[in-house]
Amino acid sequence: MRSIWNGAISFGLVSIPIKLVNATESHSISFRQIHMEDGGRIRYRKVCELEDREVSGAEIGKGYEDADGTIIPITDEDLAHLPIPTARTIEIVAFVPGDRIDPLQMDAAYYLQAGGAPAAKPYTLLREALKRSQKVAIAKYALRGRERLGMLRVVGDAIAMHGLLWPDEVRDPQGVAPDTDVTVRDQELDLADALMDTLGEVDLEDLHDEYREAVEEVIAAKAAGETPPEAPEPAASGKVLDLMAALEKSVRAAKESRGEEAEVAQLSSRATPKETGAKKSTSTAKKTAASGSAKKTAASGSARKSTAKTAKSAQGAKKTAAKSTAKKSTSTAKKTAAKKTASRKRTA
Repeated sequence: MRSIWNGAISFGLVSIPIKLVNATESHSISFRQIHMEDGGRIRYRKVCELEDREVSGAEIGKGYEDADGTIIPITDEDLAHLPIPTARTIEIVAFVPGDRIDPLQMDAAYYLQAGGAPAAKPYTLLREALKRSQKVAIAKYALRGRERLGMLRVVGDAIAMHGLLWPDEVRDPQGVAPDTDVTVRDQELDLADALMDTLGEVDLEDLHDEYREAVEEVIAAKAAGETPPEAPEPAASGKVLDLMAALEKSVRAAKESRGEEAEVAQLSSRATPKETGAKKSTSTAKKTAASGSAKKTAASGSARKSTAKTAKSAQGAKKTAAKSTAKKSTSTAKKTAAKKTASRKRTA
């Protein structure tokens, strides 16, 4: 691995020569800009606006633009002789538990490579000290024209450094969370826990970039003069507006994808949503039953009337759900029940 920075780790009075190398690499596919009419490359040329001519990289340097538009040239030599200890040194300033570092501060990752045989002993000493303390080292260093914050930790037999954002570079999350009052029920949490348990854990080594693979297939097909593969039609799924139903459906889908039984325990104490008509008839039946029970305790004659009303209400509910052919039989049943009731009254 090619080093991008040479310097030393300052560990108290101990100095460890190191080389900084990138710990990560990008596998994303890059594209070139082209002229669609003839396929020609589109290139950007660096032109000096005073001379109106293209200049080479060797002629280009850095400059700071002042408030009045004046350009102040700054050379690499100027930056190399900055009056700070971190110009060529990773200066360790503290050791803290790893969980003290907010993941939002994490930036680029690097490996610190020992700079030759003399660095082997102090490098190993720092590595083992970090292991035994179970802490990470907080350091300051300068790279690419600015001082930065870093976190040193042990990865295998090497020391890695994560660049950290300064605390004032992390934005406050104010205004991001919902500003409405929301109550989450225990049943909803239970289903969320069930979904998390069903999805389980994953080995990160098994995950891969499917988007990049699909792009590679398109490139290979077009290079061979073939038709690129088309995206499959997305699975049709109804819009679930009920959170409990969405959670239950998610648990079932997760179980089915793992080849498990798709039975989901009804963790919700509420009834399953029904059609509007069914809700009304159920409500009517409950009210009628309550009314009948109250009247029954008052008198037996009132109980007969309440029973008749209950039957009539139930028939009314069935009438709304039944087809037109069933309406006639319901009407006949009502007349028969009325005649029997009148007969019982005359007998009494």
